Amino acid sequence: MLDLTLTEIAEALQGELVLTPEAVAAGYTPGTVLNGTVDTDSRLIGAGDLFVAKRGEFDDGHRFVPNAVEAGAALVVVEHPFAAEHGAALAVPQVVVADSVLALGHFATDVVRRVKALGALKIVGITGSNGKTTTKNLLRAVLERVGETVAPRDSFNNEVGAPLTMLKLTPSTRFLVAEMGASGKGEITRLIRMAKPDVGVVLTVGLAHAGEFGGIETTLATKTEMVQDLEPADVAVLNIDDPRVAGMAAKTAASVLWFGLNDKAAVRATEIDATAAGTSFVLHLPDGSSSPVRFAVLGEHHVMNALAAAAAAHTLGVPIATIVEALESVTRAERWRMEVLGGRDGVTVINDAYNASPDSMVAALKTLAQISGPGQRTVAVLGAMSELGEFSVEEHDRLGRLVVRLNIEKLVVVGEGARAIHLAAEHEGSWGGEAVFVETADQAFELVAADTRPNDLILVKSSNSAGLRFLGDRIADAHSTAETNA
Repeated sequence: MLDLTLTEIAEALQGELVLTPEAVAAGYTPGTVLNGTVDTDSRLIGAGDLFVAKRGEFDDGHRFVPNAVEAGAALVVVEHPFAAEHGAALAVPQVVVADSVLALGHFATDVVRRVKALGALKIVGITGSNGKTTTKNLLRAVLERVGETVAPRDSFNNEVGAPLTMLKLTPSTRFLVAEMGASGKGEITRLIRMAKPDVGVVLTVGLAHAGEFGGIETTLATKTEMVQDLEPADVAVLNIDDPRVAGMAAKTAASVLWFGLNDKAAVRATEIDATAAGTSFVLHLPDGSSSPVRFAVLGEHHVMNALAAAAAAHTLGVPIATIVEALESVTRAERWRMEVLGGRDGVTVINDAYNASPDSMVAALKTLAQISGPGQRTVAVLGAMSELGEFSVEEHDRLGRLVVRLNIEKLVVVGEGARAIHLAAEHEGSWGGEAVFVETADQAFELVAADTRPNDLILVKSSNSAGLRFLGDRIADAHSTAETNA
């Protein structure tokens, strides 16, 4: 974080600074300067950090103020003076705000404004129904080779995670990569007003979170918020292969840079070859330069994320050699995202169970079928896709039919929310494979572990809420452990 006095921090939070006698005795004054990390998780607080007590759906961060102070917090942000409710004064400053989440946004907006005023900071905003986190990771890998880069950890892309990322800016930060997710209209606009992008990237508009959004048209309107406030000097990086994204070109004042597989894309890939070792392709940039890329991230669909990252980097002046070097250095999209785990007897597990939407499910199943080698059995372990609302049964049904059409040899469906996958596979018609339904991840583990054959290629895929990411780890670990103990 920037060096800021307690007074400046309180003003940025739009709150009231409270210095108890105990805090004054500990040496704090309104002019005390802090520069620690800001977080809402007391377990991540260290000496000199700032703890924001946030009320959640299942818990209240105010309960953990003592833990944060004991861990070394130099300031706590609270919605009521701590001593007033708990009967014990704190020996650290407090800033009392009306709403911790809104205050966090105000704070981030102020810090971004201060760093932006120094003149070097460039901001890239990334949104889309699929691929945000992977594209963010790829772009971070590129930009870190050029200058100090701040980007979210994990999928910190909402009204809490995005500000926490922005608050990591320092005076020497050259690039902020802001992943911007949303579950409803206006949420991306709110994040953009904290940190307006110089480059706005839109990847896809699909059915992810369609239940929350209320339909594809609302999803489209929400994702369009990324480019609507861009200015003529800014750049909108748009997926030319997605008609909904391509239509956003008419709704932005920014210049448009197209990426995709279409020949009209200024940033495009040709000669794509997907294997179990990754995907090779030739990258083409608008200046006429091109280069082969050996991309280790599994799945042909991730080439689009690589193109989006390359397009954003190109607009920021990064040369193609640096872009390619960075892309080739990334070996996985993210933990539990198309993560390849090897095991005994040539068994390979693809653990892609951190998130799932209809589009990403289709892409993962096609990858499973595409990369399997001779004599290698394909096994799909699938759980539910969440937040699809009225589209849920139809989209799960479609996946079951796709499994059959791709001739995946064994299907294990886990949980009631995914039962339609199993029913559709069984009713699709002639198929040489086998479909099994189980209620729990434990049952799935026992079934898969008992039936795994040498050289099996096993995909584990579901939404995060289904909890199958740990199942994928267990399957891989079981075979690795068996090999060690043999």
